[in-house]
Amino acid sequence: MSKFTWLTTLRGPALTQEQLERRDCLSLPQGLSEVSLRQQRMIVVDLETSGLNTSRDQVLSIGAVAIEDGGIDLGSQFECTLQRDQLVLKESVLIHGIAPSALAAGTEPAEALLDFMEFVGDSPLLAFHAPFDRRMLARALKTSLGYTLRHPFLDLAEVAPMLCPHAKVGRGGLDDWVEHFGLQVQQRHNAAADALATAELALILFSRARRQEMDNLLALDRRLNVWRRRRNAYSL
Repeated sequence: MSKFTWLTTLRGPALTQEQLERRDCLSLPQGLSEVSLRQQRMIVVDLETSGLNTSRDQVLSIGAVAIEDGGIDLGSQFECTLQRDQLVLKESVLIHGIAPSALAAGTEPAEALLDFMEFVGDSPLLAFHAPFDRRMLARALKTSLGYTLRHPFLDLAEVAPMLCPHAKVGRGGLDDWVEHFGLQVQQRHNAAADALATAELALILFSRARRQEMDNLLALDRRLNVWRRRRNAYSL
C-alpha cells in the first residue's frame, strides 16, 4: 500500500493513505441506550494536557480502561504519550511529570489518536470533569485526523454528587471522591492511573444507581438532566 501523504482538505491534516482508511473505518458511536450497566461496554478516559486552555493547549497523553460485564477489564487498557517535540512545557509539567524527552519519543499524534479511537470502538465514554476531556479530545481529533468526535460522554463529577447528595466531599474533585470511598490509588496525575481510579469510582456509583432504579446510561443521563435543572433553579 502506498505510503505517500494525502492532504485531506486544503487546510486539513496530512495523512497517509493507510491512516485515511483507518479513520474512515472507525466505528460509528452508540447513543446512550437502555442496555443494562452490567452489559454495557464503556470506556473510561483521562487526558494529561499541556494546560487547561481548551483552545490552545494540547493533549500530551491518553489513558483509558474498559468497563465490561460489570467490571474493569484489566486486560483492556490503553496508554499512550503523544509526540510533542516542539512543545514548550509550562508549569503543568510539575503536575503530570511528562518530561520533554518522553514527549519527543512519543507516538505521532495521528497514529496515537487512531489507536485510541479503535480501542474505543462504538462505546460511550466516561470521564471525571468530562466537558474538559471531551473538548480537548475533540480538538485533537479534528486537528490531527479531520475527525469529528460524536461519542457521548458521561461526567462522573456530576454523577457522584447526584447519587450521593449527603456526602461531605470537599471540592468534589477526583481525589475527594477517592478518599470518600476509601479507594486505594497508587499514583495520581498519570493518565492511565487516573483512568483506572475513575473506573473504580464509576463501579461504586453504578451500584448506587441500580439501587436508585437507574440501570442504564440513558436513565442516568435523564436523571442528570433533571438534577442539573433543579441545581440551576436553586442557584438563581
